[in-house]
Amino acid sequence: GRDNNFKNCDFPLLQDLGLEQYYPNKLSLSDVLQIEKRSVTDEPALSLSSLPWLFLKKLMMVNVTARSVKYSFDESEDLSSLDLYNETFDFLNDQNSSVNPLDIVSALFLCSDGFLQQEMVSKMSMCQFSVPLLLPNCDTHQCMLMLWAMRDIVKKCRPHSLSDPRGFVEERIVHFELPLVSFVRLGDCSISKSQILNKLLSNPQQYHDTFVHRDMDCGDIPRKISNGLLEMSWYLPCGNKNIDVFPEPVAVANLRGNITTFETQYSFLCQTSTAVFVFFDNLDTNYKLLTNQHAKAQFFLVGNVQNKAFDLEQLKRTAFEMGLKKNNVILKTNQNDANFVKNLHSSVNHIITNHSNKARLEGMDTIAHELGILVDENIQECQKAKNNAHVLTKSIQDTLQFKENQLRLQGKIWKDLAKLEKEECRLRKAGDQNIETYKSDLRIKKTELRKQQSKYDISEAMSCFVSALSSSNQERSYFLKWMRMNLDNLSRKSLSSLREQYKEKCQQFSENKEEIAQLDQQISNSSLGIEHFLREMGQLYEAAVSLPENVQSRQQMLHLPRLCAELMLDGFPLELVDGDASNIPLRWVSDVLLYLNSLVQPNNKIMVVTVLGVQSTGKSTLLNTMFGVQFAVSSGRCTRGAFMQLIKVKEDIKKELGCDYLVIIDTEGLKSPELAKLDDSHEHDNELATLVVGLSDITIINIAMENSTEMKDILQIVVHAFLRMKEIGKKPSCQFVHQNVADVSAHDKNMRDRKLLLEQLNEMTEAAAKMENKEDYKMFTDVMEYDPETCNWYIPGLWHGNPPMAPVNAGYSEAIYDLKKNMIDVIGKCKQKTSGNNISEFLEWTKSL
Repeated sequence: GRDNNFKNCDFPLLQDLGLEQYYPNKLSLSDVLQIEKRSVTDEPALSLSSLPWLFLKKLMMVNVTARSVKYSFDESEDLSSLDLYNETFDFLNDQNSSVNPLDIVSALFLCSDGFLQQEMVSKMSMCQFSVPLLLPNCDTHQCMLMLWAMRDIVKKCRPHSLSDPRGFVEERIVHFELPLVSFVRLGDCSISKSQILNKLLSNPQQYHDTFVHRDMDCGDIPRKISNGLLEMSWYLPCGNKNIDVFPEPVAVANLRGNITTFETQYSFLCQTSTAVFVFFDNLDTNYKLLTNQHAKAQFFLVGNVQNKAFDLEQLKRTAFEMGLKKNNVILKTNQNDANFVKNLHSSVNHIITNHSNKARLEGMDTIAHELGILVDENIQECQKAKNNAHVLTKSIQDTLQFKENQLRLQGKIWKDLAKLEKEECRLRKAGDQNIETYKSDLRIKKTELRKQQSKYDISEAMSCFVSALSSSNQERSYFLKWMRMNLDNLSRKSLSSLREQYKEKCQQFSENKEEIAQLDQQISNSSLGIEHFLREMGQLYEAAVSLPENVQSRQQMLHLPRLCAELMLDGFPLELVDGDASNIPLRWVSDVLLYLNSLVQPNNKIMVVTVLGVQSTGKSTLLNTMFGVQFAVSSGRCTRGAFMQLIKVKEDIKKELGCDYLVIIDTEGLKSPELAKLDDSHEHDNELATLVVGLSDITIINIAMENSTEMKDILQIVVHAFLRMKEIGKKPSCQFVHQNVADVSAHDKNMRDRKLLLEQLNEMTEAAAKMENKEDYKMFTDVMEYDPETCNWYIPGLWHGNPPMAPVNAGYSEAIYDLKKNMIDVIGKCKQKTSGNNISEFLEWTKSL
């Protein structure tokens, strides 16, 4: 049966790589993110088929060494079979046993679905790798414009033309208007085009292999399926004249293979680029191809005089026919690379500063259509979803107004309800009244508020949203992604100035708490994300369920928890604590989780991992690197409240972990006391910390070295929380992660710090125990599982060099990987202590907490 699909295609490579069952586009993000044996162990790659997985594993952890994956033979076997006399020492044939990195990348892109492709492109660009723009398909010989795949990349930079030295430009890369400079080769070429390109884009202290070249690991192995691949990268200035290679942002494209073979790709470049640099050794027969393009681009010929095939007369004739000036011919005479790169640099610089001809990725699809190039987002589900999302977001001018008109149930009424619910549990304001009467008063007030809520019909925007969620699985995923991107674009425009002001006010630590509080309020009022729509769903549901059974508007809402549970299975986070009202919509959360419980096999075991830490210390980045979870980390919004997300555990490691799913809970940053919104922020932090720590089996406490004092306050909160928890017999494990620690000897040097940390933890425990009247707890370790030697992790800074051109530091991703492997051990140990919870037990905890 297999042969039918693979008739006309040179596919042995996909079979060697073990990917043929995923072709085309069947590999999904959840396949890659699930926790399995190979994602947490270091077995060396022993066959070709383990290379793509090794690459993906490293890429998802943003490891800059991802492209140099090779496999090693089993040596013992090799030596025994090496019979010196009979074997004609076949050294030359050994070369083909590995694969060119570009082939691995191309094969994976051909086999991945749109969401995995997006994730791969985003992570590749964080590593400063080039990403595919036109992907050739060895099957149909057609290529595909990877527009959807690029849509998730957002870049910041600081062009020198900005008047305000502190300002920056932040834009989704597909909307960015940039000059595009392309590099192609004609015939054979003795200069390594990609290597020269890397030198052109790097400043001396920060050299990157943006493009794979022949001197890299496996870069010299002949390419099997990636010829005709057009890759792209960007140069973005950081605003410092001494560091920046170019003063303005520029896009760079690099075509793999000879333009005589890939005329479609070449024509595409001629029509989209500002300039095309053609590398050649010999122009004899092919120069007609250069002269007959109807191109918008400006041409440059780049040749190597030292090569035997170089013919000056031929070059003069071609240049004359193409109408090129002397400046448009760049030759490498006997100089070394540095001089040659300098000449290229000044040509590119001239183009960037003098040509107004710029292109947007988003606009390139029209040219692609004319040339018969496919576009990845032209599939029906993606287009329908795009339209649905557009209908919803195009009318949003002012987020505040939109929230008031369309998301009506999460305004004042819900906040009042939240206050009443808390009061119902705590009875702080009862005074001298009879407690029972006071309670029933509160209940009557609550019912009143719910009635007010249910007077509102479902708004237009919400009914669009719900019906889009009810579509097919794939269309729904596309819809949510389009919504997220559209809403991000909106909030990026409205929030960037507010956030800048907020940052300045905070840095001055002005006594003016009111101002900061006001700004904070403005930011939270004008932010709008998918979570607001899902929150509204929750409120619609809660209001409907509080009505009598037979009411019709109640019937319409009953399917909402099912929708949300399905989303969770797709890896979408559920908001556990509403960050703005700091309350748990209990009825909603429990019905969603009950549904979830029936969707996975009932009694599936879960383990809960949570992360706590001060605001913007990189908690979400830590989780994204460790588990690939999609918590929002845009500069537009901070995480608010607490979100939970499911990660599937694969069969081969279930026994070790003792669970079927990991539940990851991400919390908003606990704010430091100086910025306390006003009087109640402390309480809010306490509540949040108590809740998430109470729910977790393992708590990761994230400390950035700069602000350990703030962290101590939070730990105090946590200890209080745990003292209360201890009563119900839970003793979570506690891991400290210290971020931004640069030194190799960090672990030894920080022995003193660890001792100090433990002393402080003990002091705090003692003080807290006094306050809670539980004098018998003296030590931190009475309350939590903690060992100063094994529960402290030191993680270096995220970036290697100066952003925006800095790649992620290899030390960062390696350290996080170590932490991940260790977490798996810790989880394994936890299972011996507890029998593991299932979802309904988790729900009980949530209710009691």
